[in-house]
Amino acid sequence: MGRSRRTIPEELLLLALDPATGTTAQPQSLDLGLAGAQLVELALAGRIAPDGDRIAVVMPRPTGDPTLDSALELLRRRGSPVRAVHWIGGPRLGLRQTYLSHLERCGMVHAVAGQMCGVLPTTRYQATETAISREIKSRLDNAIRTGVPPDPRTAALAALAHAVGLGKHLYPGNEGRSSRSRLRDLIRHDPMGGLVAHAVMDVQNGAGAQPRRNPAQGAVGAPGGGRPPGGVPMQPQRGGMDRVPAH
Repeated sequence: MGRSRRTIPEELLLLALDPATGTTAQPQSLDLGLAGAQLVELALAGRIAPDGDRIAVVMPRPTGDPTLDSALELLRRRGSPVRAVHWIGGPRLGLRQTYLSHLERCGMVHAVAGQMCGVLPTTRYQATETAISREIKSRLDNAIRTGVPPDPRTAALAALAHAVGLGKHLYPGNEGRSSRSRLRDLIRHDPMGGLVAHAVMDVQNGAGAQPRRNPAQGAVGAPGGGRPPGGVPMQPQRGGMDRVPAH
């Protein structure tokens, strides 16, 4: 099953997977969220730290996770702190597929081959261990229901889930409106998660060149559409879900 502790990018991706269709909700903003989730995970590992609205490397020692270490090395090569919004808005070709393939190797999902329009080969991913996805969702549910400040990992995951627009996927319909609102409010419980979540929303709203708002403020607005700055690729989608071309 791989490592006993899942990283925040992995958990965010598992939250986004639709168990019925094998596709991921909000594919374009999810790509941004995964890049942001890497920053949060590196911060929790003590490798980076916020410096105002920027991210600074404070310990370049590898974590042992190849994907996280690749991001850490890129940050180290910058030589100076980088604005979170610029990092998240940069090109992240194949990041979602990298994590899907990793989850498949760990046995958490399995690939199902198919076709789009009867021509284009696609691959869907079905969760193998649905109990894992339920446990992740349960942590968010508990934080929303009890109002007790969640642990930093859960707070950051909630902030990112809101930032990429997973609220309606996790808590659909009118009956989920209050839960979506509380999910948004959890953004204030983790400074790094809040910084990254706001940066994700800024990129989606095309505000990457404008001054950052204070991460301590509550979430404002909702994720927007369109192609974000930095060339993040748009994947074919249908009904808000992606279909990943087979390789």
